[in-house]
Amino acid sequence: MRNQHVNAIVIGAGAGGGVVAKELAVSGLSVVLFERGGWPVFDKHSNDELLSQRTMVLGAAFGPEAEKNPRVYIHADGRRTITTSRDGWMHHHIAACVGSGTVSYGGMAWRFMPEDFKMRSTYGEVDGSALEDWPISYDDLEHWYEKAEWELGVAGDDSENPFGGHRKKPYPMPPFRYDKDGEIISAAAKRLGLHPFPIPMLRNSIPYNNRPACIMNRTCVGHQCPVDAKNGTQNTVIPTAIASGNCELRIYCKVAEILSDEQNRVKGVRYFDARDRERIQTADMVIVAASASETARLLLNSKTRYYPHGLGNNHDQVGRYWQGHAYTGAFGLFDFDIKSYTGPGATFGLCDFVHNVDGMIGGGMIANEFNRMPYLFSQTRPPGEARWGKGHKEFQVKNFRRMSELHGPVQEMPMYDARVMVDDKVKDHWGIPVAAITGTRHPVDHENCKFLSARAEEILKEAGAYRTWQSVGGRGDTGGFQHQCGTTRMGHDPEKSVVDKHGKVHGIDNLYVADGSLMVTGGGFNPVLTINALGYYVANEIVKSWNS
Repeated sequence: MRNQHVNAIVIGAGAGGGVVAKELAVSGLSVVLFERGGWPVFDKHSNDELLSQRTMVLGAAFGPEAEKNPRVYIHADGRRTITTSRDGWMHHHIAACVGSGTVSYGGMAWRFMPEDFKMRSTYGEVDGSALEDWPISYDDLEHWYEKAEWELGVAGDDSENPFGGHRKKPYPMPPFRYDKDGEIISAAAKRLGLHPFPIPMLRNSIPYNNRPACIMNRTCVGHQCPVDAKNGTQNTVIPTAIASGNCELRIYCKVAEILSDEQNRVKGVRYFDARDRERIQTADMVIVAASASETARLLLNSKTRYYPHGLGNNHDQVGRYWQGHAYTGAFGLFDFDIKSYTGPGATFGLCDFVHNVDGMIGGGMIANEFNRMPYLFSQTRPPGEARWGKGHKEFQVKNFRRMSELHGPVQEMPMYDARVMVDDKVKDHWGIPVAAITGTRHPVDHENCKFLSARAEEILKEAGAYRTWQSVGGRGDTGGFQHQCGTTRMGHDPEKSVVDKHGKVHGIDNLYVADGSLMVTGGGFNPVLTINALGYYVANEIVKSWNS
């Protein structure tokens, strides 16, 4: 049976797409929301660490299936096609389920700082990078940050953070208490003159929105919440969209191509349904929110006579400026049990080293990290420690509760040649050319990481760690895996960007983007709340345009 025409197609039911689908649906537009995965179900995977989205040893609980979704990486030493979870494939993909990464994430809900939107103006030209300002400011997003915090649900208290941007309303829920290592290490940070404060979390610290409070599950990160107290789009905005009667969610559907007409307007999509049947869905507009890698891939695979190299790509901008986060920090061993393993483990953060350090460009937040369960803990050892055998096991038993860490995401410099392309030889299960990723990091990334790791080590020593060691990131090939962004960056100039300041693709008046690929720079924070805010912001512009 032929699909009925709708007002809007939204591709991707994650942090951005779920928000856009809800906003359009409650505003009266008919919406089809496409998701390549299904509804997440806790009982299908429980808390198996080897299947979590954090370790992915035996695959990932929330997909996608590795064998159906290969990916190509082009490094200085050659080209590699990755097809299984055992060769590192999963670490470079976004979850495939309703809610996407918001189902299994730790839930840190950071706002970017005002300087994050004007990096070029703040720091000037950084030689060798493609550093630019956003075409919008913190003030343009402040209202939408607030809406995300209240509508999805964030617990926090920003009163002890002197570095954040202004806010008009507090968080809707009180913050989570510090766990044992949070209390000890935050006190040490204060003694060093720093400013620790509770991490804002997309988790219910009290019953909120008809769902219970968090039970402090120690295996929270990488898994779905067993009591539904972790707030993602799958249990907030998407159910609201569906309840409006205006949004149809189609799961297990793989969008292959965005279709266009002879007037250079998009008219719908070609996709494969849950039974791998090729189908067409038409619409008045299309909003792509499939992640920075998959959004770029879809645009590049959608070619017309107006755009022979992919939609929005006549200036070779689609897929460029691929970014993520260089994670960095330090570990410490204590002579007492410092880890209580109260879930999820991360309770306090520091913003002292974001835009506040002479000689550093950008910087990053650092926090006491999420719990490392036994397998992940077994991958972490001080330099010179046994990596296998009796010594390895003895370290595991002795120190499982005696090791703590401070880590955080350091803002990467965007690079012109760090990019997502499509491969002309490798295709996925549906015959669609796959993403091919290439690029190297800017030297600034590693310099920033060295500085942050050294500060993290100082704090751990002050907290009483008798042995410390640094974990310094920011080297080698481009990041863009865990917190990917930047491949359809916003901008005023079509020759240097893909979309305008409202998320509309330059030159196509009914094609929008609403995910992390819009971001010009990645900030020094987990990006999900910014992606939520961008979803609200773009949706508001669409609704205003629709009603005008």
